[in-house]
Amino acid sequence: MSRQANRGTESKKMSSELFTLTYGALVTQLCKDYENDEDVNKQLDRMGYNIGVRLIEDFLARSNVGRCHDFRETADVIAKVAFKMYLGVTPSITNWSPAGDEFSLTLENNPLVDFVELPDNHSSLIYSNLLCGVLRGALEMVQMAVEAKFVQDTLKGDGVTEIRMRFIRRIEDNLPAGEE
Repeated sequence: MSRQANRGTESKKMSSELFTLTYGALVTQLCKDYENDEDVNKQLDRMGYNIGVRLIEDFLARSNVGRCHDFRETADVIAKVAFKMYLGVTPSITNWSPAGDEFSLTLENNPLVDFVELPDNHSSLIYSNLLCGVLRGALEMVQMAVEAKFVQDTLKGDGVTEIRMRFIRRIEDNLPAGEE
């Protein structure tokens, strides 16, 4: 019985390590394909956005989470359900703005950066920028326009990894006249 449980844990660890190494290979290839870090950052964001647009359907089907009523509830679902489900970590929700339209997701341990050191010639690379794109894409599919950006990164010597999220607006469905 314990051998079976141990296999499941080992399988998850191997799977997360494989994902981390594969992601590292992707970023390495992008750095070779594009001339500067800003272009790589844009490409990672674009790729993440496309993943988020598709991932939200899987998330909603697997999590049984209903519609969030406000941005605070959305923050809780992102941190406590989505990050846990897909990355195996639960970021802290911190630094709420007084208006309640901005917050930070703070990761003590970013699983994407295991085994990673940024070379000196890539100091402006936002290595995990894919995550910002995933957040934007997924939230856009549930009618929330947001901005997501890294403000701290352990790869750049910061103590934690921090993603700043800002609510821009609720996206209205544009249905053709006569349809509801």
